[in-house]
Amino acid sequence: MRISDEEFEHEVERTIADLPQRFRDVLDNVGVAVADEPDERERATMESRCGELLGLYEGVPITRRFTGYSGVLPDVITIFKGPHERVCDTPEELRRQIRKTVLHEIGHYFGFDDDYLHAHGY
Repeated sequence: MRISDEEFEHEVERTIADLPQRFRDVLDNVGVAVADEPDERERATMESRCGELLGLYEGVPITRRFTGYSGVLPDVITIFKGPHERVCDTPEELRRQIRKTVLHEIGHYFGFDDDYLHAHGY
């Protein structure tokens, strides 16, 4: 399944725009990026049960930000286009997977671990 870079970015942006306002309001010091493929360092973060790295959160979850948290670089959520294209067969499946991946990585920002997110369908 192939999609243009613009369409992929639009789906990522739309997922964030569709978040309830109360969640968008607390997305602080975090950026969302799109990349074609994970690099070797990013792939090394994968758990053994994963076949493709669809997204990656790198930063300090808000549950670990205390009074001394200031002056740090922004957290980054990266969503990888190539792996999404390889695991999806239809445009609808691709849109659903992009949404699921973005929400999963935002879940890490809110302090949820992979086990919790997978148990709840993300």
